[in-house]
Amino acid sequence: MLILLGYLVVILCVFGGFVLAGGFLGPLYQPTELLMIGGAGVGAFIAANNGKAIKATFKIFPKLKRTRNYNKEMYMELLAVQFKLLSKIRREGMLGIERDIDTPQESALFQEHPRVLADPMIMDFLTDYLRLMVSGGMDPMEIDELMLHEIETFEQEAHIPADAIAKVGDAMPAFGIVAAVMGVVKALTYADAGPDQMGEMIAHALVGTFLGILMGYGFINPVASSIERQIKEAEKMLQCIRITLLASLHGYAPQLAVEFGRKALHTAERPGFTELEEYVRNAKAGAVGE
Repeated sequence: MLILLGYLVVILCVFGGFVLAGGFLGPLYQPTELLMIGGAGVGAFIAANNGKAIKATFKIFPKLKRTRNYNKEMYMELLAVQFKLLSKIRREGMLGIERDIDTPQESALFQEHPRVLADPMIMDFLTDYLRLMVSGGMDPMEIDELMLHEIETFEQEAHIPADAIAKVGDAMPAFGIVAAVMGVVKALTYADAGPDQMGEMIAHALVGTFLGILMGYGFINPVASSIERQIKEAEKMLQCIRITLLASLHGYAPQLAVEFGRKALHTAERPGFTELEEYVRNAKAGAVGE
């Protein structure tokens, strides 16, 4: 939604300012130059990437869409889920959560937190490493190393679409110049045209440069930047899980472990110590009542 709002602001300010300055929008409508610039951008994107990168670019949008809901409430819910799981481990041992992590959709514990349960990335990461903890065959440093490696792999994979889109955005001004040159070449072929007609054709040619810059920096590069932000949000969520589980593996009580996880969050979404303690106390009451 914010990216659409940003697009609207760009359009209103650029074209509105042009009209207020006394310009007319008619000459800016050049569909053939849009075809040249847009087609060149699509062609360059296809030529610069392999099939995996192209597929990843189209798949990244729905995957990162849910990260827009990673707010304070979501983080507190995640910390509450981890607190309940770690508390159950402390009461019943590691095998006490085996059924919960094997079939989370049927687990009463996870069903109390539907937002967490509905996020495949969170559930896969959380349950995978809880299974390793249940197996008992790895020490905390090995599990931490594996978590860091998976987070790094996720970040590298997610950056492929962002880099591909950003490179196209950076190339759009150059494609705009290409379209403008083509327009000038066309104008010069009419050397016997009058000054008015020649001026009009030159103006139409210069629109290509304008459109290339506008499309690149006003529309395409913001998409790449938005993907970068969403990747950071997803990475922050995984880091929160990692630090909480690692604290538990080092022997800290569940309430202290989630405090470690709280410290991994950015200050904009990080709940206060008292706020989280109250939330965890309510979660603890629910866990005891099970």
